[in-house]
Amino acid sequence: MRKKQLGIGLGGLMVGSAIVIVLAMVALKLTPSYIEYFAIKKAVNALATESKGGATVKEIRSSFDNRAVVDTIESVKGSDLEVTKDSGGLMISVSYRKEIPLVGNIGIYIDFNASSKE
Repeated sequence: MRKKQLGIGLGGLMVGSAIVIVLAMVALKLTPSYIEYFAIKKAVNALATESKGGATVKEIRSSFDNRAVVDTIESVKGSDLEVTKDSGGLMISVSYRKEIPLVGNIGIYIDFNASSKE
């Protein structure tokens, strides 16, 4: 009686490995952008809670620029912030687009939106 061999062949292993490598490369390219987004979101939320005492828009933008230096935020400047007042208090938001080149002329665009009221 002949047993049927089970397992994966060399071709399947190579294709599977190539897919895993490509996905890992994309993930490694995207990770810094998301880390920066979460730093921006943290700074915007902190500014909104600290500025409840009536800080001016200029002071808020200056404070964001100071935080950006510490947190290595390069995609957004203090002048990009939208500062509005609503019934609940101060709302700070920012929207920006990040282009991440992958290979050659292939890349990914990601639109990020951070707000203190989310």
